[in-house]
Amino acid sequence: MGSVESALTQVKAWLAQADLAPDGRLPPERELCDVLGVSRGELRKALAKLEQDGEIWRQVGKGTFLGPRPIEAFLSIATIAKGTSPLEVMQARLLVEPMLAREAAINATGAHLDEMHRCARLQREAATWRQYENADNRLHRTVAEAAGNSVLTALFDQLNAVRRAVVWGRRRNNSDRPSIDHHSFAQHDAIVRAIVERDQENAYKAMYEHLTKVRDNLLKSGSATDLKMPG
Repeated sequence: MGSVESALTQVKAWLAQADLAPDGRLPPERELCDVLGVSRGELRKALAKLEQDGEIWRQVGKGTFLGPRPIEAFLSIATIAKGTSPLEVMQARLLVEPMLAREAAINATGAHLDEMHRCARLQREAATWRQYENADNRLHRTVAEAAGNSVLTALFDQLNAVRRAVVWGRRRNNSDRPSIDHHSFAQHDAIVRAIVERDQENAYKAMYEHLTKVRDNLLKSGSATDLKMPG
């Protein structure tokens, strides 16, 4: 037992002065064993004790990180996606994204506005639904970035990841690409125009009306669990 206690002391001392990566990731176990002069078994027992005490957290395939386990690590995107539906995702988007658009009307930079215009153009030029959806996703992400709040952007990213997991790979049953009068084109233009004009209320309204249209199309289809939801 003494060797494990010694390894634990070694790890704690090393962590106290270690210059870790920005995300707090520890080096691989093999490297830590060499640095600390302990065996792999001793190191793993020491790390297990630190994890039990909330000083580190580990995730298979990602590594070991300093600090308590973040909330998002408990609920993976896959877990959330399996327990939800496109309609639930739309309801969440209606709560979050209009607020982001309103904040974007205040804080968007010239670079954000240029990117929004570029995404709107790429949507119209898309030769496939996948190209359209990629440009659509980038437009909504740029609006979130333009809000200028890292917490809200992280919230959007989590929601968007769930959205894409829910709809990814589901086939459309109509055309190979959006029609030239696809409803989202004009609606996206209205969102971008309001943000460019620094019109907070119209930015909120335009985003809300756009997402309401997407939701209504979802309900009208009569297949709320199977329909794709670009928008």
